[in-house]
Amino acid sequence: MDRAVAGVLDVARSVLAELDLEVVLDRVLNAAKDLTDAQYAALGVLNESRTELARFLTVGIDDAARREIGDLPRGRGVLGELINDPAALRLAHVGQHPRSWGFPAGHPPMDTFLGVPILVRGQPYGNLYLAEKAGGAEFTDADEEALTLLAEFAGVAIDHAGRFTGARERQDELERTVAALEATTQITLAVGGQTDLDSILELVAKRGRALVSARTLLIELEQGDELVVATAAGEFPDGLVGARVPLEETVASAALRTRRSQRLDEELNRSRFEQHGVGRFGVTAESGLVVPLLFRNRTYGVLVALNRLAGTRFTAEDQRLLEAFAASAATAVATATSAAAEQHRQRLAAAEDERRRWARELHDETLQNMAALQMVLASARRSGAPDRLAEAVGDAIVRLQQEIETLRSLITDLRPAALDEFGTLGAVEALVERVARNGLAVDVSADLAYEQGRRPTRLTAELEAAVYRTVQEALTNAVKHGHARRAVVEIHEDDTTVYVTVRDDGAGFDPAERTDGFGLLGMRERVQLLDGSLDIASAPGEGTTVRASFPVRRRGEGPQAEVHDIRSA
Repeated sequence: MDRAVAGVLDVARSVLAELDLEVVLDRVLNAAKDLTDAQYAALGVLNESRTELARFLTVGIDDAARREIGDLPRGRGVLGELINDPAALRLAHVGQHPRSWGFPAGHPPMDTFLGVPILVRGQPYGNLYLAEKAGGAEFTDADEEALTLLAEFAGVAIDHAGRFTGARERQDELERTVAALEATTQITLAVGGQTDLDSILELVAKRGRALVSARTLLIELEQGDELVVATAAGEFPDGLVGARVPLEETVASAALRTRRSQRLDEELNRSRFEQHGVGRFGVTAESGLVVPLLFRNRTYGVLVALNRLAGTRFTAEDQRLLEAFAASAATAVATATSAAAEQHRQRLAAAEDERRRWARELHDETLQNMAALQMVLASARRSGAPDRLAEAVGDAIVRLQQEIETLRSLITDLRPAALDEFGTLGAVEALVERVARNGLAVDVSADLAYEQGRRPTRLTAELEAAVYRTVQEALTNAVKHGHARRAVVEIHEDDTTVYVTVRDDGAGFDPAERTDGFGLLGMRERVQLLDGSLDIASAPGEGTTVRASFPVRRRGEGPQAEVHDIRSA
């Protein structure tokens, strides 16, 4: 008995150390078999009403025999005796018990029997059943006592594991809910603080993938009768992003048409996914979800989550989370798409206004002055008077000089020659001289590495143009809109960044108010194209300060992004 008790205690310590219910049940079952030298052991778990067995776990019976036996027992016959009367039952010949029903075809022969109940917090949880003690012997009092003791420890361990499993499930559910809330919050913040579509799509893909533990998540946006893989997160092959997929007969088309999520677990949908076109890139779908991006009754595309990291299929809870997330994602995509369209409209309108201004200046001033000059010279020639002709020629020279200056000013606005010939500082100094003619006094302070001899190469042409245009637009606005009398221009460069600051004492304005002016819009876009930052501080009556910073890029130091001067658009 001491050996049996020691064995029970060893098993009990092992069982109590476990927090996984399935592991506890398996260890209890195997321990019962080993402690009593039984050939067969089973553990039956009762249903909620405690009227029959909901589960029946076995050891000692191989898979082939289990298949031949068929349906697992529910608690009839001798097995049901412990359900009706939860107390230890030991039999020398199980078939002689009054409630014995016999065994189904294919069942291995069993004669000796021992069963004890498992109680959890005083209530029946299930039963341990043993059959066929080794050597044909009967089960002993010591076997019954050892099994009863093990059942008591098992009840404690099952309760312990059940409580932990329930708490862990609640914790997992809470963590998933919090993760969904955090992901949705990130997307909501993106709507308010970010209008760049590519950045939002990247954020949505990463957050959505993490939310449902997907191996791959794709965002496909509608473009006509096609879907474009706008971005992807996780594991995906080169060339997938940017791929175009025909909408017809795809899983996505069904999701967009019905505006309901599609599961890829069914064979039909897996087949339709293979027709989806993404399969040609080597993307396979053992399981997945396709969720439409729907905002204000309009579809924008789909989220496609493929293959859970754990190797399991996506659950209904995964689908619910991704659908809730897709609602916020669709809002972000719609907002960014609308903002991009509005920016494009403003850019076109502003560019058209600039072209109209140039056309007006050429027509109203240059062409009209040329026409007037032509009339004066023609009239002098017809008169035939030398004095009058000489006077007309002198007047023509003065007018031509004025028009040359006007044309030169327009050309300089388009692309200052000084910028190419003398660099940023020379071009800015020439700009300041021209601005001074409009009554604005400008102080310039510049510290550029190439001009100061600290570096052997100039900044890239795109960066020099961006610095120049930033100063030009700031000074133009100071004169035209702020009616400023004085301004300060500071240009400073360190190892990584070029800083530009322009301050004026003009009338100022409210930066929050929308403006259709081409200058501020062009300034912002030019800074964004070079991965820089722009800050405009102003208020009515307090002047304006424009601060811009650009990452340093030098000619001949790696590939440079091609950035065109926006005035050439």
